[in-house]
Amino acid sequence: MDVVEKISSQKAINLENEYGAHNYHPLPVVLERGEGVFVWDVEGKKYYDFLSAYSAVNQGHCHPKIIKALTEQAHKLTLTSRAFHNDILGTYEKYICDYFRFEKALPMNSGAEAVETAIKLTRKFAYEKKGIEENKAEIIVCENNFHGRTTTIISFSNDEDARKNFGPYTAGFIKIEYDNLEALENVLKSNSNIAGFLVEPIQGEAGVYVPSEGYLSKAKKICEQYDVLFIADEVQTGIARTGRLLATCGNCNCSDKSCSEIPDVKPDILILGKAISGGVYPVSAVLTTNEIMDVIKPGQHGSTFGGNPLACAVAIASLDVVKEEKLAENADRLGQLFRSEISKFIETTELVSGVRGKGLLNAILINDTEDSKTAWNLCLKLRDNGLLAKPTHGNIIRFAPPLVMTEEQLMDCVSIIKKTINEFDFC
Repeated sequence: MDVVEKISSQKAINLENEYGAHNYHPLPVVLERGEGVFVWDVEGKKYYDFLSAYSAVNQGHCHPKIIKALTEQAHKLTLTSRAFHNDILGTYEKYICDYFRFEKALPMNSGAEAVETAIKLTRKFAYEKKGIEENKAEIIVCENNFHGRTTTIISFSNDEDARKNFGPYTAGFIKIEYDNLEALENVLKSNSNIAGFLVEPIQGEAGVYVPSEGYLSKAKKICEQYDVLFIADEVQTGIARTGRLLATCGNCNCSDKSCSEIPDVKPDILILGKAISGGVYPVSAVLTTNEIMDVIKPGQHGSTFGGNPLACAVAIASLDVVKEEKLAENADRLGQLFRSEISKFIETTELVSGVRGKGLLNAILINDTEDSKTAWNLCLKLRDNGLLAKPTHGNIIRFAPPLVMTEEQLMDCVSIIKKTINEFDFC
């Protein structure tokens, strides 16, 4: 088959349905091209991308600097595995450590792989440095979390679609209510086998749930009090998405003036992915201290593709773009504008009951039950009007455009959202 053969949207969907696993339920649109904040379908219709591949495309589709780094490196060397050194891995590891102010980096590919890496590090550190009895270490997680879909991760998920009929599940996790400091401290008081606390600074998949002010900094202090590692999963919230370089921004190295308003929360272990490559190539990383990282010895953890030359070149270029184009500042400014405009608008409609978020990670709450199709149908209408978004948890629509968006483009999108909601038949 000619890989550049033009096919219709329906034929592309039919081929996926016939030959692919049905593990996703995508919006019925078939995309062929992307540039900046826009994508085009195979029939040539243009859309605003208001999802950014779940915040992987923060730098915009096919950013020229990132694509240049990809193509130049692809012509030289793509993969050596870690059986040999390559000439860019060390440079990348120093770059990312300096960028986020950590001592050591362990490169991986997907976000779920990075979470698994953090779990392994936390457990091994607990046994070898804290003296917890082997196979007794436990990690505290939060209800309604989303950290991936590997067997270990779904073991502490609330999502029955992800869990059911995939057991037996991995032990060693204690779930507490998100944004509940008392619950965290109660577990730590009563259990001396706790190795770490794994948390999302904002629960994205749960519907962009933003915790109370000061929650993260207070949780970090509680963890310090009980000598427990604070593990921040910033796969979705990191890389400028929430209006600062990291949602746990006290340790960041960006020039965003809004950082001064954020409590100093430096995770013991930081998990990054998605936009670390600008959506161009699978790249993730775990950042931590020398003391924690040094518990991993040769042969104990790895990945054939982790830290490959192509990934390293792409990640350096992608992180350069974030600083050079001041994407954190842009996300902060446009996010405030978006929430202000939508907040005023929802006072005029019964269809939307609220808006929440930080930076350009936002969500609107549809005034209907979680098992309704209202949010899905509204996303279909948004698609028809030139904007792509997707529901989460049934009655919530997540809005996360590329951070290169301009104010004019944002206000155009706000107009599309208002128009669509006003025209939508709630019945």
